Amino acid sequence: MTDAAPTIVLVHGAWADASSWAPVASRLLAQGFAVTAPPNNLRGPAADAAYVRAYLETLPGPIVLVGHSYGGVVITNAATGLETVKALVYVCAFAPDEGQPVAALVGPESALAAALGDPTKVFKLAPFPGAPEGVVDTYLLPSAVSSSFAQDLSAEDQAVIAATQRPASFQAVGEPSGVPAFRSIPSYALIGTQDRIIPPAQQRAMATNAGAEITEIEASHVAMLSQPDAVAALIARVARSV
Repeated sequence: MTDAAPTIVLVHGAWADASSWAPVASRLLAQGFAVTAPPNNLRGPAADAAYVRAYLETLPGPIVLVGHSYGGVVITNAATGLETVKALVYVCAFAPDEGQPVAALVGPESALAAALGDPTKVFKLAPFPGAPEGVVDTYLLPSAVSSSFAQDLSAEDQAVIAATQRPASFQAVGEPSGVPAFRSIPSYALIGTQDRIIPPAQQRAMATNAGAEITEIEASHVAMLSQPDAVAALIARVARSV
């Protein structure tokens, strides 16, 4: 790669950490790309986007910014007005427009829809110090991981995901998104046709609204784990185009 080659920044989603990108990162690194996967604190769109943006501002351009799941909300906000970001890639991700919270985008077919009425059907709830009134952390129940989050992985891998997940604050679901970066930055969306967290129809609607180029693969919500070759191939293609 040349000095002008892009840095690929991978932003994880809720109930995950940067290691969820490891299979994709290893493939991109093997092709000579500069890759980094900063933490996403999972506290809410405004705080998380500010944290990721501060990190992006330490990197030279150009940048290809990739988000999985709730990470899509974060990149949508973090890249707004940031000239070094040349492309956005949404992997089984939310791509909210201004004012939209995640709760309004999951759709009735999502496994998360049940949580909007009774969170304990999907989550273990846990308090955390300094939380705003009524706000708790959410952990996916093992049954939700195996049936809806990572149903195309082995039972052993599902158990590891359930055991090692990072919690997401309720604010990640209810806080409205800001001015979207996709209004000024070219966008790409990879849709998992077996996604039960963000159903394909919801992903297509958001991607179309964002003006994103759409690629579809047969994968669950964790396409970067079950189909890392396809995810890495899309990201590499985008990176070579900027």
